[in-house]
Amino acid sequence: VQLQASGGGLVQAGASLGLSCVVSGRTSSLYALAWFRQAPGKEREFVAAISRSTGNTSYSDHVKGRFTVARDNAKNMVFLQMNSLKFEDTAVYYCAARRTYVSRYFDQLNYGYWGQGTQVTVSS
Repeated sequence: VQLQASGGGLVQAGASLGLSCVVSGRTSSLYALAWFRQAPGKEREFVAAISRSTGNTSYSDHVKGRFTVARDNAKNMVFLQMNSLKFEDTAVYYCAARRTYVSRYFDQLNYGYWGQGTQVTVSS
């Protein structure tokens, strides 16, 4: 399985930005897709996840109500729509995938497949 994220850029605080991730390979074996992010000097953190089959979603408290994760199984893509961006949303955003159900969906160790990351910079 390979993942390729795109859509990052430089925006002002309060603006919106959408990220996309193309998933290729044995996509039918995947259980869930997710987005993580890593700010400079910080550990990578969970942003959002979505079940590939049911579409059920989970969000970090930091982004709940502002970000929306979606998937298009026909196109093998996962999206992250980010609204009301804040300076503290500045980070490299990664898409990730896992094959099984896990209770700790926010733990990056449970994801075996990762994209290369795309930079999102929010100016204050």
